[in-house]
Amino acid sequence: MGAGGERDPVRYSEVTAKSALTRVYGMPYFSWSLNPYTGCSHACSYCFARQYHALRERDTGRGFDREVEVKINFPDLLRNELKRLRLRETVALGTATDPYQRCEGRYRITRRTLEALAESPLPLVIVTKGTLVVRDVDVLVRIARQVSVRVCFSIGSVDADLARKVEPETPPPAPRLEAMRRLRGAGLDAGVLAAPILPGLSDSEASLDAVARAARDHDATFFHHRPLKLDPGVKPHYFAFLAEHFPVLLPQAAAQFADRINPDRHYVAELEARVARVRARYGFGEDREGELDVERERAEAAGEPTSSAPAQMRLAI
Repeated sequence: MGAGGERDPVRYSEVTAKSALTRVYGMPYFSWSLNPYTGCSHACSYCFARQYHALRERDTGRGFDREVEVKINFPDLLRNELKRLRLRETVALGTATDPYQRCEGRYRITRRTLEALAESPLPLVIVTKGTLVVRDVDVLVRIARQVSVRVCFSIGSVDADLARKVEPETPPPAPRLEAMRRLRGAGLDAGVLAAPILPGLSDSEASLDAVARAARDHDATFFHHRPLKLDPGVKPHYFAFLAEHFPVLLPQAAAQFADRINPDRHYVAELEARVARVRARYGFGEDREGELDVERERAEAAGEPTSSAPAQMRLAI
């Protein structure tokens, strides 16, 4: 933090990547990932992608959210790889970074990445908290005319004050919802990932109801969720957030995640029941077979036992 509690400025480094497409193993709904940036200026205290930095022995604090690497040759690499590989499987854009973080407005790496995909289309999933995605609606529509495209807006709570504390440099929930509505107006498949659900902060039925209601009011095509997951490289940052803003919740969180990275099964079962009631209330129904729960996949890719460590590392690069 800088003087007066303000966050330090972000330092952007232009780097040359060795590859664009990363093969993903063990993920049920996508086979390739694309990450045009390394690190993320959104500075979400719970971000699972901090664990990638830990696995690569890099700083998971400032090194993740105040030092962002811009892969300036990324779109050209992708264009060449798509011509050479002739792929058909689904690709996920933003498994270890937000492709629409603030610097995208300047660098336009994500837009040029989408333009490359429009030339050699693959089924596409995007996960973002960024509203800049509406800038690229023309390219997304062009891709969607050829293959499936799904845009997932990560919105764990519609409480703007909570969002400002826990994810300080993201657009507030309301503009994200409006961006989703604009994509839906263009005929794109777009919806909400209520993720992660924070114990004691956004896991009540009232909080979940508010997110689902907002999703329905803004024409979301789906509503998914994901419980909080705290890998070793993430836990100290989330606990520091609690200590600063919600100290009364810290002892409970410390006990709940003392020797584990996921909440216990009893908590998860209760959360699932609340979410099921909320989904039904707003007509989202149950998850259908084959429907994408991308936030779950992203969390698994960051360290679930179902994936090997090498696969996790490949996702992050």
